[in-house]
Order: sequence, then structure tokens, then C-alpha cells
Amino acid sequence: MNIRIKRVYEPPAVEDGFRVLVDRLWPRGLKKSAAALDAWRKDMAPSDALRRWFGHDPSRWEAFRRRYEAELEANPEGVRWLLEQAQRGRLTLCYSAKDAEHNQAVVLRDYLLRKALEKPQCGYSASRL
Repeated sequence: MNIRIKRVYEPPAVEDGFRVLVDRLWPRGLKKSAAALDAWRKDMAPSDALRRWFGHDPSRWEAFRRRYEAELEANPEGVRWLLEQAQRGRLTLCYSAKDAEHNQAVVLRDYLLRKALEKPQCGYSASRL
């Protein structure tokens, strides 16, 4: 399974595959045509309350990760949809944050890869990764 992350402000590339914006808010100053997205899944972004609490503060990273993963657990349909897209080919999770190491796309990618390994009965077996 090939899931990558990329800042939405970076130029789109053919090797991105299926591009999904996973931010709750549209990125500032970016035209929809320039983003070249295949989907915008606001429901896969952290809740407004969690996003505001985190504020991209690296000292809150581990707590943010845990809280966001709990929100993802409560959205199995959205998780399943993203895993299905990843099964079809490369999936690129796009985000707008400046910090490439401490953002929701990092957590979401890791979560999706872990789910794909944990639940082979759903058709996402480790042998197909």
C-alpha cells in the first residue's frame, strides 16, 4: 500500500496518484485548480476543537496524535474510503501546515498503514502492501 503525504502548496505531480486534501479549512491563497485534488475530505481532518487546541505546537504532538487517532476511530467509513483509494494505487494525503513533521497528514498516514495491517479480514492484507 502506497500512502504518502505532501504539502498542498507543492506543485502536483503525476506520481502523486490520487490526491486528497485532509484539512478542515481550504488552504489560504490557493486556487482549487492549482491544487489539482481528486477529493477534499474535511471529515478526515481533526475536529475544529482539536485543531485549535493543538495549534501546531510540537510540545502537544503526542497528545494530539492520541486524540486525533481517537477521532479517526469514530469515523470508520472515512477510514475505509481512504484505504480503498490506497488499494487502487498511490494515495497522497495533502495538507497545508508549514510543519512537515507535526501535522494531521502524518498521523493519518501512519494510522491508515497500521489499520491496513491490523484488519486483513477487510481485504487490506499485509501481503498486498
